[in-house]
Amino acid sequence: MAGPRPPRFLLVFDFDETIVDENSDDSVVRGRALPEPLRQSPQGGGGYNEHMRRVLAFLGEQGVRPAELRAAYENIPLAPGMAELFQLLSKHQELFELVLISDANTFGIEAKLRAAGARSLFRKVFSNPASLDRRGVLTLGPYHSHKCLRCPANMCKAKILAEYLAERAREDVEFQRVLYVGDGANDFCPAGTLRAADVAFPRKGYPMHRLIQESQEKQPGAFQAAVVPWESAVEVARYLQELLRKKC
Repeated sequence: MAGPRPPRFLLVFDFDETIVDENSDDSVVRGRALPEPLRQSPQGGGGYNEHMRRVLAFLGEQGVRPAELRAAYENIPLAPGMAELFQLLSKHQELFELVLISDANTFGIEAKLRAAGARSLFRKVFSNPASLDRRGVLTLGPYHSHKCLRCPANMCKAKILAEYLAERAREDVEFQRVLYVGDGANDFCPAGTLRAADVAFPRKGYPMHRLIQESQEKQPGAFQAAVVPWESAVEVARYLQELLRKKC
């Protein structure tokens, strides 16, 4: 007897300022006194991951318990319309395969997705590993190493996406379309690898959107995917509903 048909679409989500409406790292440190060296985060390169490792270590040393950190992540508001988008996707899980690729951390992402009742929608979560050490301090590591010059040293989302598509292809799962929902500069790299049949959903006015626009102006046609900017994830849901109506 034939098994279930594989999903037709791969839907890739970023986390910070995409699924949730703010940067989760900012949410965790809000209202907490940090020493001067930890108040300013580094710009560019791979230093941000290392910076957050030091921040989380400092919070642990100051007695901030894992339950407090978990609550901070759980209380981050979802982006506008994201709950409605998740409701739609929960009704069509046979058609959409969901993965999350984020430069945040696994501890915070898992906490928020479970609090939002959305964890079961995602087949995989790719993020910087975070776990509790013997003292109960949240420790953070880099996701991987890579050779991409555009991305921070700890994570290239394009590499993660390419490896995931290759893994699924080996399992005889081929997607008609890849749909990418994001906001940041590090989402532009994987979005640039999408094909003409695919769709990029950049959050309107955020770095990913601006970089796509600049790319289209400098090299018309170089960015191949269809571009659907959004302010509310309800707009993403409407596009997906139309996609399902067309059955393509």
